[in-house]
Amino acid sequence: MKLTVTFNGFMRNKIVRLEESIRGLPQVELPVTHHFSKGLYARELFIPKGSVLVGKIHKEQNLNIISSGDISVLTDDGVMRLTAPSTIVSPPGTKRVGYAHEDTVWITIHATEETDLEKIERQVIAQTFQEFLDYTKSLKLEG
Repeated sequence: MKLTVTFNGFMRNKIVRLEESIRGLPQVELPVTHHFSKGLYARELFIPKGSVLVGKIHKEQNLNIISSGDISVLTDDGVMRLTAPSTIVSPPGTKRVGYAHEDTVWITIHATEETDLEKIERQVIAQTFQEFLDYTKSLKLEG
């Protein structure tokens, strides 16, 4: 398997620093609904208007659907505003910061046969960018 990953280290550092700076602020648990189909897992997240959130680092390419709402996201590529309905494909290594201008429903779809949420998290999420880089190196060694 060949995996090509490019990233903007400056933007990634900004995202990580922002995440660290807001970690001490009051946190809100955002409602999540989990959907499963043959070979697919969809994570549906409700993001209330005015919320700021920092996403996790995704190991694999995935599909994202904004089914309702209006949200700005900061990624390696800069700021992008998404209004429903919108669909985007995220490359491996994506980590975002979001600000919901309106109540927003964001659905992330991963290819997996797994149905255990803890196992899915370990399969599709890297806790740090170093873990992600180690993961990509292991894929190159296997392929």
